[in-house]
Amino acid sequence: MTDAPHLSNTPGTKPDWADRMEQAVLDAAVRLAPTLGWNSRLVRAACAENGLSEGDEDLLLPNGARDLAALLSRRHDARALEALGEPGAMKIRARIAAALSARMEAGAADLEATKRCAGFLALPTNTDLSLSLAWESADHLWRWAGDTATDWNHYSKRVILSGILIPALTLRWFEGRDRAEAFVAARIENVMAFEKWKAGKDFEAPVRRATEMLSRLRYGRDRPQP
Repeated sequence: MTDAPHLSNTPGTKPDWADRMEQAVLDAAVRLAPTLGWNSRLVRAACAENGLSEGDEDLLLPNGARDLAALLSRRHDARALEALGEPGAMKIRARIAAALSARMEAGAADLEATKRCAGFLALPTNTDLSLSLAWESADHLWRWAGDTATDWNHYSKRVILSGILIPALTLRWFEGRDRAEAFVAARIENVMAFEKWKAGKDFEAPVRRATEMLSRLRYGRDRPQP
């Protein structure tokens, strides 16, 4: 099976032993997950298949199935970016639609394993990881689309796209591509409406006003003269 490059690797360099072993264990997990589910049993079986002892497993994947889920999500991110190539002259609406579609299809290539992983991430104890991985994916997709914002917009865009990505992926895994693509098309309208609404708005104004007020309190400005 040919996979997209690991995002953490520097182009032109060979991955170290840990990176290579992570990917080998992940390959085994993707194959075994439909039978074993996404859990500690899967981690042990995938590691054992690659000749790792329990001690080696603890060093490679200290958080067990959570680490394995993160590896799968990052593989799918890398696979989506590889499939997307360069955005070219596409408008932002088309870029976001293409990015979301590529990310959904990247996971669909490992559909049965991805479903097991999605069920694992849906557990209340894994909500933090699920949100963190969605943010990572949204960040990669926005950067691919050409976003260079470093202010408030940087965070708002990723929050919005994460909020679309999580249900879109769930729909793709469990209800199929058509249902997921329809959901994405409707939600992109919301993104564009938000972008239009905030255009030209000064979101730093409240911070400046608060700073000015604190400055007056600190230095006694605008106090009534005796």
